[in-house]
Amino acid sequence: MIPTEWLFEARQRINPYVRQTPITFDAGLDVYFKWENLQITGSFKARGAVNKILSLQSWERQKGLITASAGNHGAGLAYACSITKDPVHIFVPQSTPQIKINHIQDYGGIIHFIPGSYGDTERSAIDYAQQNQAIYISPYNDGQVIAGQATIAMEAIEQLKENKIAAWVVPVGGGGLISGIGTAIKAKLGRDSNPAPLLIGIQPEASPFMYHLFKYNHQDNITELPTLADGASGEVEPSSITIPIVKQLVDDFILVTEDEIKTAIRYAWQRYQQVIEGSAALTLAAVLSNRITKRPLLLVMSGGNIQASVYQQILEEN
Repeated sequence: MIPTEWLFEARQRINPYVRQTPITFDAGLDVYFKWENLQITGSFKARGAVNKILSLQSWERQKGLITASAGNHGAGLAYACSITKDPVHIFVPQSTPQIKINHIQDYGGIIHFIPGSYGDTERSAIDYAQQNQAIYISPYNDGQVIAGQATIAMEAIEQLKENKIAAWVVPVGGGGLISGIGTAIKAKLGRDSNPAPLLIGIQPEASPFMYHLFKYNHQDNITELPTLADGASGEVEPSSITIPIVKQLVDDFILVTEDEIKTAIRYAWQRYQQVIEGSAALTLAAVLSNRITKRPLLLVMSGGNIQASVYQQILEEN
């Protein structure tokens, strides 16, 4: 587990550099939305990245900074390193959407394109860091990154005031976001509150790695398919600290289809005028497909970095 004091330190540490994102309420759905698509770099990932970089000593940063990313963590880390003026090498799959590549480049990240899956990219980045005796910063397998992501829930609990939530619904890739949110809920609300809020993770059917770890304790023989939720795709480091945290704190996992993701992307624009990417749409997809009966819910809308051509095509579909 992540020490509770890390969460409060993270909140203070990153406050000057990240945005407090808004919460809105849809009475028809009985759902609250935490709009992290409006976060700096267009994704919640800036929180964990900034916290991690600012937690390092200068001599540590000078050893070199390496990461693997499906795009958003890389942009967040490049932004964080622009604060400290440190170079950072970011390994990304060749299939990474151009909008995410642009964000990384805007903040000065040095990009390495890797053929194959996200897992291939992650292994290449870890090997590069070891060969160069540099610091590898995982998008999820890192306590300070998780503590940074936890600030979303700390912030949301304050924004909600006395409004009770039956369940927090969170998109999941490597588990850093849901681990942070679960830790924060436990720290701020206590899991023994009556009734305790549920914590529900959502993944795409096309890439259900953490789902399988949660349900079956392994991620073997999974066929990974292309998904709009690229930020929530890819296998998980076998030794990741998120695996036991997820097993301890998460109450349920739900898988959604690509068509359900598209429907949620369209719905977010038509009803709320919010641009969300596929990973963010996971939570809304689970609600619109009636997979969750509890109410009220809080949905974490994790990011808004979707390629314009893909987004337009989705909006034009029936």
